[in-house]
Amino acid sequence: MVIALGVAWILDGLEITIAGNVTNIISKPDALNLSSASVSFAVGTIYLLGEVFGAIVFGGLSDRWGRKNLFMITLGVYLVGGGLSALTLGHGTGWAIWLAGTRFVSGMGIGGEYAAINSAIDELIPAKYRGRVDVGVNGTYWAGAFIAAALTYFVVNHLSHSVSWRVAFLIGPVLGFVILFVRKNLPESPRWLLMHGRVEEAEAAVKMIEQHTLDTGGSLDDVDEDKAIEITPARNIGFFTLAKTLFATYPRRSIYGASLMITQSFLYNAIFFTYSLVLTKVFGVASGNTELYFMVFAAGNLLGPLTIGRLFDSVGRRKMISGTYLLSGLLLLVTSFAFKAGALDALTQTACWGVIFFFASAGASAAYLTVSEIFPVEVRAKAIAVFFAIAQSFGAFGPWLFGQLIGNGTDHTKLFYGYVLGAVIMMGGGIIAAFLGIDAENKSLEDVASPLSAVKSASAKVGQSLKPESGPPPAPAV
Repeated sequence: MVIALGVAWILDGLEITIAGNVTNIISKPDALNLSSASVSFAVGTIYLLGEVFGAIVFGGLSDRWGRKNLFMITLGVYLVGGGLSALTLGHGTGWAIWLAGTRFVSGMGIGGEYAAINSAIDELIPAKYRGRVDVGVNGTYWAGAFIAAALTYFVVNHLSHSVSWRVAFLIGPVLGFVILFVRKNLPESPRWLLMHGRVEEAEAAVKMIEQHTLDTGGSLDDVDEDKAIEITPARNIGFFTLAKTLFATYPRRSIYGASLMITQSFLYNAIFFTYSLVLTKVFGVASGNTELYFMVFAAGNLLGPLTIGRLFDSVGRRKMISGTYLLSGLLLLVTSFAFKAGALDALTQTACWGVIFFFASAGASAAYLTVSEIFPVEVRAKAIAVFFAIAQSFGAFGPWLFGQLIGNGTDHTKLFYGYVLGAVIMMGGGIIAAFLGIDAENKSLEDVASPLSAVKSASAKVGQSLKPESGPPPAPAV
């Protein structure tokens, strides 16, 4: 399940990195002969806009149609968009529009993945391990970035301009196509099934998971009957109900979730999307060698969630999220002054980024975990989609701002102030987390946020019936 669902993050990291690496190739006369501005807009900006659109559309459908249906559909949408991007055959305005349109479709698929995937992972992983698994899976974005940088350096850069970028755009779809067959065997979320009155299917899914546990040498604890919840299955939970839930029922949690998502998105987009400019214009690195530095950068980002992710379950959400945000912001502040003083070169600057984002990556991954576990099951996917869209909208401002600050690379003072701004923003997110954080570690999702449809959540006895959306009452179920 972790491999089948976590590939969404790998694909996004791969797509973003590939896009940044092949922009200069696509603009070559023997490729598509587009201007740098046109290529950046079609390949990067349009892709991000597609992610926002896809998150909103598919996030709502995930709560309505189910987690499994959506993570099959969204992967299919991505495969179509990615494959068609590689089939941009000619030059001129028409083909530029074609490329932009197919990149938008690819972005839609990946944006929709975020909502469906995080919902499914959190609803299927035991509470004891939910933090480390979600943080680790979210951190695999950087495995995709590392793969993309390595393939670009060792393969794509050695192909002709007319072929190389097409091969690059096909890497993600090929990987996604293989995973499509793995995903079809995953169960639907029993929580989602219960919320829609499909009790027998939910029981069957749980029994399958329990039997697999026993067959592989695991054990099952007794069910605490005092944890039973009586619910009325949801009928049609729209965005009006979502808005009411976010801003009337859980306003503090909404502020908390938005602050985590916005701050990490601004910092990451600002640093990551402009790092090649810093390497080439500020430090004089040859454009064909930037991928080597990106691999180091990606490795640091990947190791953080994989190594300290378990602490989000043991030490706790509030302490770890606020700590990683504050520490990464503080380290960035120190590095900013070293940069201004001219004490860093391309290698030492990249080493500093590796350490800073070792902690920042774990915190950023936990931001997605947070917005997926602190809201009720009926609106979980839509909530993820909304906060993701908000974060991307604010994050899109970062690359533009830092691009202006970099300029021709001769004036380090402006970029220094940009780094200071990023550090302050990240530390601000950490301070908010310290005060508004939710101690969700080792708790059932229903203990963190009771379902909107719950009509009795204390001392409800096993065997109580759930009211269906229509038709006769279902059989009694736990």
